[in-house]
Amino acid sequence: MIGSRDLETRETELSTFVIKEVQRILAQCDEAKQTEEAAVVLAGSSANELAAEVLARLEAEASRRLNAEARASESEGARITDWAGPVAGPTHLEKRFGIPRSTLHWWQRHNDVVALRRGARKHVFPLAQFIDGRPTPGIRQVLSSISDPRLAWLWLIRPSPFLGGRVPIDMLREDSSIEVGLAARAFSLVPSS
Repeated sequence: MIGSRDLETRETELSTFVIKEVQRILAQCDEAKQTEEAAVVLAGSSANELAAEVLARLEAEASRRLNAEARASESEGARITDWAGPVAGPTHLEKRFGIPRSTLHWWQRHNDVVALRRGARKHVFPLAQFIDGRPTPGIRQVLSSISDPRLAWLWLIRPSPFLGGRVPIDMLREDSSIEVGLAARAFSLVPSS
């Protein structure tokens, strides 16, 4: 699991990245104002376009880091519970929470739950995505935008700069599925490095 020191380091890196991007865009604006031709181009750009560029670069950096973490966890042979938190297989979910295997598989086929592959054919399910024995509303929207279940789950359990630093799975549990769905869509549109 990520320690608090690692999280602080990542937050510092992200803050530094944001500051540099804002400074870079401001420098571009200053350069553009110096020439008449560039001033016309700048006048055509709205504040929303500039903000969108900053957000796109932030999301690209976040995506790059999440992809790197996903690759690292796979290559290091990390146990799923080390990075995904508590998980359970279909048998445990049926015995402990009364979720029939057929229902669980139906949810899995329809992208209502995140299913993480364990071994060649078996799947486990992160427990944080369930409320009262049912999938948290909004998982389907996230999986329709981020099709890789591992990457989707990593995105769901980490603070998102596009959600004000809030954790998407926590927001889904609080009924903010529209906001999380839009953030997942934005995340998926950013090319990974």
